[in-house]
Amino acid sequence: MFDAFGLYKKKRQLIFARSLASRKIDFLGFIHYTRGMRKICYVANTDMAIRFILFNHLKFLKKKGYDVCAVCSKGDLIKEVREKGIKVKIINFNRGLNPFAHLVSLFRLISFFRKEKFDIIHTHNPVPCLLGQLAAKIVGIPCIISTIHGLYFQGAGGIKRKFFIFIEKISARCSDRIFSVSNGIIDVMIKENICSLDKIKYLGNGINIERFNSKRFSKEFIDKKKKELGISGFKVIGIIGRLVKEKGYLELFEAVKDLPETKLLVIGPEEPKKKDRLDINNRKNVLFLGQRTDVDELYPLFDIFVLPSYREGLPYSIIEASSSSVPVVASDIPACLEAVDNGVTGILVPVKDVVKLKEALTFLLNNPEKAKLMGRNGRRKVGKEFDEKIIFNKLIKEYDQICQ
Repeated sequence: MFDAFGLYKKKRQLIFARSLASRKIDFLGFIHYTRGMRKICYVANTDMAIRFILFNHLKFLKKKGYDVCAVCSKGDLIKEVREKGIKVKIINFNRGLNPFAHLVSLFRLISFFRKEKFDIIHTHNPVPCLLGQLAAKIVGIPCIISTIHGLYFQGAGGIKRKFFIFIEKISARCSDRIFSVSNGIIDVMIKENICSLDKIKYLGNGINIERFNSKRFSKEFIDKKKKELGISGFKVIGIIGRLVKEKGYLELFEAVKDLPETKLLVIGPEEPKKKDRLDINNRKNVLFLGQRTDVDELYPLFDIFVLPSYREGLPYSIIEASSSSVPVVASDIPACLEAVDNGVTGILVPVKDVVKLKEALTFLLNNPEKAKLMGRNGRRKVGKEFDEKIIFNKLIKEYDQICQ
């Protein structure tokens, strides 16, 4: 018997599938679309976090069929993010201990979440993690997730340390799932009884390994770039990070000041409101480039990448440098132990040890073949462990599992 209704149904399904294809939504996106498009909001402290750390996450989720939004403090980079098709709500977060400012941010988050009715809230950075998750809990968001990029209480002491641990415990109680960028963070979270082992999972950090591939750039391009920066003929050491003392800048400046025919390129924004802000005046052999969006073009200029930080989550900069086949010198803190294979992809040195830092830099500058080998090894390590596609697929599976 002729099944007119069945034929009509198949025709409608075909039209629907073609419609989805025209929107450039892939197969997994098709699944999410047919379930009902999930609304997800990423909450972070600054426009820099959204643009440079979470931007590819948001683009990936949008491609998979999610209705994507971000919340962060006001900043110049928001316009660029919006132009790429990501919705951004401006809610300012005070990064200090200002209860009134935090209360204002909390009420604004509650109002925004209640209006938008998100399915998933995913928070990042300490203040947005606390306020974002509290607001989501109050509103009744079905799925509340946080990612821990670093722990502020590490390196702190006394009452300040206890206070930050208390804040982390409150945040953790609001979470359905906590992701960590490093195994070291998980160990500390469990040791301090911040959360249970069944609530926290390793996620890692990921980058676009094709963007950070030095083979994209010709020798002529690199020579031109060096000439533009006035570093032609110099050996180049590079560091990328906020201009605060906890990144190890003071020790680094001391280590490089007497290195012959060497320039240190410092890339990163100033932090005038931070107590440990950096004085950048009268630094020998140092060139400050400020905040840059072309870091993928700058890594190939480096003979060595250095990060003598006192505290990190899992540094994107080390992963990007290794992906660009640049050998790394970093402090031997837990986060760097995960990002650097000592003696294979780089050299790890004790925190605040100027002598060992200078020795490691000198060794790599004087042994370029060994340095190049470490760079190649680093590229292979990143491809196996820190490709952003690995991270993105983990996220999708976790969202599906948690938010059933």
